[in-house]
Amino acid sequence: MFDHKKVEIEWGGKTLTLETGKVARQADGAVIATLGETVVLCAVTAAKSVKEGQDFFPLTVHYQEKFSAAGRIPGGFFKRERGATEKETLVSRLIDRPLRPLFPEGFYNEINAIAQVLSYDGENEPDILAMVAASAAMTLSGVPFMGPIGAARVGYQNGEYILNPTDEQVAEGDLDLVVAGTHDAVMMVESEANELSEEVMLGAVLFAHDNLQPVIDAIIKLAEQAAKEPWDLKINDDQAAQKAKLKALIGDDLKAAYKLTNKSERQNAINDARTKAREALADLKESDPAQYLGTLKLVKKLEADIVRTAILKEGIRIDGRDTRTVRPIVAEAHFLPRAHGSALFTRGETQTIATCTLGTKDAEQMIDGLGGLSYQHFMLHYNFPPYSVGEVGRFGAPGRREVGHGKLAWRALHPVLPSKDEFPYTIRVTSDITESNGSSSMATVCGGSLAMMDAGVPIKRPVSGIAMGLILEGDEFAVLSDILGDEDHLGDMDFKVAGTSEGITTMQMDIKIAGITKEIFETALNQAKEGRAHILGEMAKALDSSRTELSAHAPRIETLQIDKSKIRDVIGTGGKVIREIVATTGAKVDIDDDGIIKVSSSDHAQIEAAINWIKGIVEEAEVGKIYNGKVVNLVDFGAFVNFMGGKDGLVHVSEIRNERVEKVSDALSEGQEVKVKVLEIDPRGKVRLSMRVVDQETGEPLEDTRPAREPRSDRGDRGPRGDRGDRGPRREGGDRGPRRDRGPRREQSENKEEGGENVGLPSFITEN
Repeated sequence: MFDHKKVEIEWGGKTLTLETGKVARQADGAVIATLGETVVLCAVTAAKSVKEGQDFFPLTVHYQEKFSAAGRIPGGFFKRERGATEKETLVSRLIDRPLRPLFPEGFYNEINAIAQVLSYDGENEPDILAMVAASAAMTLSGVPFMGPIGAARVGYQNGEYILNPTDEQVAEGDLDLVVAGTHDAVMMVESEANELSEEVMLGAVLFAHDNLQPVIDAIIKLAEQAAKEPWDLKINDDQAAQKAKLKALIGDDLKAAYKLTNKSERQNAINDARTKAREALADLKESDPAQYLGTLKLVKKLEADIVRTAILKEGIRIDGRDTRTVRPIVAEAHFLPRAHGSALFTRGETQTIATCTLGTKDAEQMIDGLGGLSYQHFMLHYNFPPYSVGEVGRFGAPGRREVGHGKLAWRALHPVLPSKDEFPYTIRVTSDITESNGSSSMATVCGGSLAMMDAGVPIKRPVSGIAMGLILEGDEFAVLSDILGDEDHLGDMDFKVAGTSEGITTMQMDIKIAGITKEIFETALNQAKEGRAHILGEMAKALDSSRTELSAHAPRIETLQIDKSKIRDVIGTGGKVIREIVATTGAKVDIDDDGIIKVSSSDHAQIEAAINWIKGIVEEAEVGKIYNGKVVNLVDFGAFVNFMGGKDGLVHVSEIRNERVEKVSDALSEGQEVKVKVLEIDPRGKVRLSMRVVDQETGEPLEDTRPAREPRSDRGDRGPRGDRGDRGPRREGGDRGPRRDRGPRREQSENKEEGGENVGLPSFITEN
């Protein structure tokens, strides 16, 4: 029934298995990839014809994590997988980016690749496996895919590279880098690093490329057994003639347009040239719509020829710069008055308003994934409204591009954040792009770094970012610093690098051609280092380090550690105590299982009140120490005073004042604030307090002026008891007769004074 094919290799000390022919047999290509006990299925389907009027390649990649893969049921009301999570969106992009450039130009058939995680062992991450499965499924499907590609993750710890590290190794190490590539070249890089050097980063990329070769060989071996017949491609042989016709028609117009350094003026001139071409080809549109669309696509090729030739031959770019110059930069900190931290960062025609908001633990982002619930205390959100490029368009929830750009900036800034113990705030950075003409994600890095410093976040060092481009024709190449939007579209590489003065924190590369060499990679890294240093210098003119004080509008958080055994005392039965603390003081109180308590409020007095309350609950009373207290109950023999949050003690009526107090209610009332001194703590923990030896105004101790109680007089020796002689035997009384009626028993009240105080009873009885 099944034509099952299977290939196994040893990869990074584990067995990688690729198999096909058993599952999803109606797809054009389907592969199950297994590493350890992590299993991913990828199925590829392709449309057999092109939709009418389509002039782009519609490749769509979906990555989905099934909760059943980890033996979990999804949270929420619906209890099923729904819209793509942030991670699923990012992995979908990770798969798409190295695949897309390997399809031939002019291929417009729609292709759908769906990767689903079927099993997850908690050790082998499914994203790399999904990339491998997608590459294998594409190779088997018969579509014109110039692959396969392989993928690998690299860690770096103690000076050694680690192939496909576990989550624990990534957390303990200094690098998390993902590379995809063909046999000959690197196609895609995504990374986060702890300020590593250019040499270490380049070494990691080359290490990954070497170690993904066995994966490519395994895919080829599987394709030799199970690949479908390749599709026949129809190639338009008349492109050269059509291109020459277009060049004669609008070539001079495009050259003139690309000499304009202002983006808006340049775009208007280019649009005029395109309109001229469309009008000239009106007859072709009626007779052959497909050829008409194909001819119009050649306008972009003409533009690319003009721009690329000027850069390679003359060293002059679209806006008149040379290949190494960064556009003018203006940075302004504290741009917004009420934001906790803010910055306006402008580089040429790219601009962002970045803000930093500080919150408490309650504001952390909860993430429900295959590994269970986790919480993220640092968030970065990137927004790209259509007005930033002068267009009319959709405005609403972020798309895949916004999610990807935001995560890139997140990776750039995350390595320089303080630890949660050092800075116990939840941090949210937002970047609203207000102008865009090249690398708004790197502007987000710069603006986000300034906003966090303005908010008082003690980051290790400022971070800057730069986007690099590449023009490659044969053996000639030019690496471009701080690329424009048009240079990105018309060039061969989009290479972004961010970091501090000490090293790289993130690196992302996407190649639009078959790959680049080690020489080009080294040149781009070194040129990017120069650009980053220049941008850091411009940023320092606005703010060169974190502010020492938080914004007046930001919440304050203070931390204290208590003994774990006291946690339940602070929380109280059913949370009664902690709710009372929050309701009374107005401060937020968070307690973790380790006994770390975080108290937060924008009002320092509220924080202080809550902390004092908590200390009163967990601290032990000290004999001789003076405390502030509140009368909570009046009794005949004194008053009970709450003086340490959850602790009460007794002020006996004799300890209220030096003079005699006839009635306790004449001297005190419930809720009255008093100052008391601890006189004694008995073995049972009961506390005896005094007010009379404390100045009730200042809280200072007073001298005890009450005379000491006189000792009893010595009554001398009473002498020996006399001999009373023999008392004789006890008489036999016989029948004593009926017991006489002694009347009613006297009530205890006869032994009390009028005020209710027991007479002659020991104090330890009367105080209980």
